Amino acid sequence: MTGPTTGSLRVRGATLHYEVRGRGPLLLLIPGGTGGAAAFDGVADDLAADHTVATYDPRGMSRSPLDDPGAAQHVAEHADDAYRLLERLSPAGPARVFGASSGAIAALHLLGTHPERVARLVAHEPPLVELLPDAAEHRALVTRVQKTFHAEGLMAAMTVFAAGLTKGATAAPEAAPQAPPALPPGAAARAERTMTDLPYFVTRIVPSFMSHTPDVERLRTLADRLVLAGGQDSHGELPHRATARLAERLGTDLLRFPGGHTGLTTHPQAFGEALRKAFHG
Repeated sequence: MTGPTTGSLRVRGATLHYEVRGRGPLLLLIPGGTGGAAAFDGVADDLAADHTVATYDPRGMSRSPLDDPGAAQHVAEHADDAYRLLERLSPAGPARVFGASSGAIAALHLLGTHPERVARLVAHEPPLVELLPDAAEHRALVTRVQKTFHAEGLMAAMTVFAAGLTKGATAAPEAAPQAPPALPPGAAARAERTMTDLPYFVTRIVPSFMSHTPDVERLRTLADRLVLAGGQDSHGELPHRATARLAERLGTDLLRFPGGHTGLTTHPQAFGEALRKAFHG
């Protein structure tokens, strides 16, 4: 398959870099963390066999610069960016959408505010910690991460953050332990870009997105087009717990995907197959 075509889209306060490949109904992939469009390198070509696959760098990340580099970030604004992309790339009808982690939070907001643009959404481990009974503990974690970043630097802050996310993790029920495969080609090459974006992610995406409370009642009315997914290896971790809690509140099942919170990177082939089944199931 030939490489993707690229484009840019002016949105309020930023210019988005996006990539499109394949043909068929539109599938918009919204990344979490600092992966940007490259986070989907391991699955995009396979999904493009029967979809027009669109990926992009969220505002402030990589090739999507902010007009004001110091601007505060908001879930609603990131969701509106996804809506503007759908308006450009699928003007004639609704599209399928996948969101990972913080990208899943934006995708859920997109579904709630523009349901006419979303045919089906698969949301993988959105860390909606405000839904949890111990939300106060996780607010304290976010505050601790920010203080550590300013006092001790990025790597110390990431250590605190990672420990908080995985606290309480247990083995997935009925899941045999599996050694993760080697990282796919290109993963190492993305490391430098990821490191560059980490300070922005830690200081502006994490506090805003992890303090977001979704409109559960609104999502309940749209549950027939929503699939919530969690990693089979991340049972008990904070994002998995929050997703399971949302599924419970909505009265829906939690679909198990290969790998853990970053299964998209560690198990790309199996993850892509699970994603295709989720859209067709």
